[in-house]
Amino acid sequence: MTKPDFSEITKDNVVEFIAGIFERRGAEEYLGEPVTISEHMYQSAQLAEESGASEEMIVAALLHDIGHFTNEFPDNAAELGIDSHHDRAGAAVIAPFFPKMVTDCVRHHVSAKRYLCATDPGYFAKLSEASVLSLKLQGGPMTREAAEKFARNGDVDAIVQVRKWDDEAKVPGKKTKSFDYYAPMLQRVIDRAVLD
Repeated sequence: MTKPDFSEITKDNVVEFIAGIFERRGAEEYLGEPVTISEHMYQSAQLAEESGASEEMIVAALLHDIGHFTNEFPDNAAELGIDSHHDRAGAAVIAPFFPKMVTDCVRHHVSAKRYLCATDPGYFAKLSEASVLSLKLQGGPMTREAAEKFARNGDVDAIVQVRKWDDEAKVPGKKTKSFDYYAPMLQRVIDRAVLD
């Protein structure tokens, strides 16, 4: 597997480029979960939309795991004890095109899991087995000091909400909309970000 070439991406073709990634790689296993990576991402976006979230939040939920498509780590990286750092990889890819809030949700959704494990006593019990395994690779629950620092992020509420949708979006066989449905929304969010 080779890394995608992001050097030719512009605000006018990034949605088409992301669509191609979903088409080529979306059917891959989602780190031991009972859904594929694209099923997981579509379910996250659908949960956001069903909650009445803004288009920016829906897009953040859809793209939160885009970093799994931007690296060369094997599908069973977690089982091999490898943290792929998909959160940072994904944020780096989308940052030139999407608003800061969307990028922050992608960049910090792993940290949000660590934050919630440190601040919400009941959160850890809700994690899937695969998510518990990846938590260990990602550093475990945050320290009190790290959690306090994380809570000062201006987008913390959005980041934590995307994390919660992420945790719920693992239902085998759940019907969702396809990338074609979300493509115009992605473009609108990009266009608004460029105007900011």
